[in-house]
Amino acid sequence: MIDLKDRESQQQAMEAFFFGYRAFTAKTDAMLERRGLSRVHQRILFFISRYPNLSVKELLALLGVTKQALSMPLRQIVEMRLVNSVESQSDKRKRLLELTDAGARFEQSLRREQVKLLERVFAEAGEATVEGWLAVNLALGKTACLADKD
Repeated sequence: MIDLKDRESQQQAMEAFFFGYRAFTAKTDAMLERRGLSRVHQRILFFISRYPNLSVKELLALLGVTKQALSMPLRQIVEMRLVNSVESQSDKRKRLLELTDAGARFEQSLRREQVKLLERVFAEAGEATVEGWLAVNLALGKTACLADKD
C-alpha cells in the first residue's frame, strides 16, 4: 500500500488523480464548451438520465449543492430544451425532471466518450485493479456524503 505519510507518495497519488480526472473530462469538456455548457451541466444531465423523473430536491441532494447553485445551470438546460420540468401527478407542488430526446442524445454522447476511455484503461489495468479503483471511488463518494452532513 502507498505510504501517505510520505510527502512524495502524497504528491504522486494526488498527481495521478489530477491527471486521470483531466483525461476523463477532456473530451466532454470540449463537447460541453461548444454548447456554452460546463461540467455542472453534465452532472445534471447524467443524474436525470440515471434517475428518470428525479425531483429537484432529489437532484440537489445527489449533487450536494444549494438550490441557488443549481438554479442557473438547470434553467439553462431547460431553456436549451435538453430537460423538461413537469408537474408530479401525485404532488402538484413537486417538479420532476426528465431529459428531452435531444437531452438524452447529448447525455449519451458525453457518456459514450467517457465510457470508451474507461473501457480502454480498464482493459489495460485488469479486473482486480478496476475493482480496487471502484472501491476507492465509492469510498471517496461516501466520505463526501459524510462531510456534507457535518
